[in-house]
Parts: sequence; C-alpha cells; structure tokens
Amino acid sequence: MLRRLCCVIAIILISIFQTYPATAANIDRYLVRFLHVTAPIDLVLNENGETRSYSPEALTRGKELFENSCLNCHVGGATLPDPQVSLSMPKLKGATPPRDNINSLVTYLRRPMVYDGSSETFWCRQVPESWMNQDQIESLAAFVLTAAQKAPGWGTDKL
Repeated sequence: MLRRLCCVIAIILISIFQTYPATAANIDRYLVRFLHVTAPIDLVLNENGETRSYSPEALTRGKELFENSCLNCHVGGATLPDPQVSLSMPKLKGATPPRDNINSLVTYLRRPMVYDGSSETFWCRQVPESWMNQDQIESLAAFVLTAAQKAPGWGTDKL
C-alpha cells in the first residue's frame, strides 16, 4: 500500500515538474520577478474603464518589442530626450489626452503628440501598421502600462 502511494506521488510530481518549465519558459523572467506576472492580467482598455486580459506571453512579446524599438530612449521608463516626461503612471495620466490605457497609448504610438497634445512630436517615432500590427502594438502598450503600474522605480529616478 505504501509503495503504491509513493508511486502515485512520484508520478504526480514528475508530471508537475515536466509541464511547469515549459509554461514558465515562455514568460520573460523580468515579468515574473519585477512585475509579478505569472498569469493573465486585466488592463484598462479605454477611458470607459473597460478591461481586456493580457497573457504573460503577450506581455513578453510587448517587452521584446519595447526592447527592440523603444529602449534607446526609454531606459527603465525614463525618457532620455525629455526627462520631464517619463513613462511613469502619473506622467501617462497627466498627458493631454491621458495615455493611461491601452487604446490611448496605442493612439499616441500611432501618432505621437507633445505632452500637452498641442502638436506632433518628433522625439518619439510614429509606429505605423506596416511596422507593428494591432496585436503587436497592443502588447507593447500592455507591457508599458504594466511596468508603469508595477515595476519598482519605473519612470522615476529611483531605480
């Protein structure tokens, strides 16, 4: 009886340890360690407060896009060309119009405007559909918003 119980426990443990690394391997370690993302999270989609769920894999893709396209100017959420306008949540909320939800941040990325919304800016590159499709740019926005909400020191001088 004890031998059968040990065999069942061993089979369960082996199945757990064999499937977990495959799942965890698809999630960027930064997301797990600093953003505490291990399961899908809900992010605000629009100014009406509607939400959409984003998987850790989608956020990983967003982080990769950020690293490949935005990191030269936005190290740790700072904005090197204009240090007064970081990617911190208070700065994103304070922009005109606010950039604190997926749709508004995507709109900004498709047509970047200065912080007060009065004119286009040339500090940030425009991201046309031919460069990033809608799914990609939403993953990028989801990563930025998640980092702004959860990453210690993101967009501040307290890294």
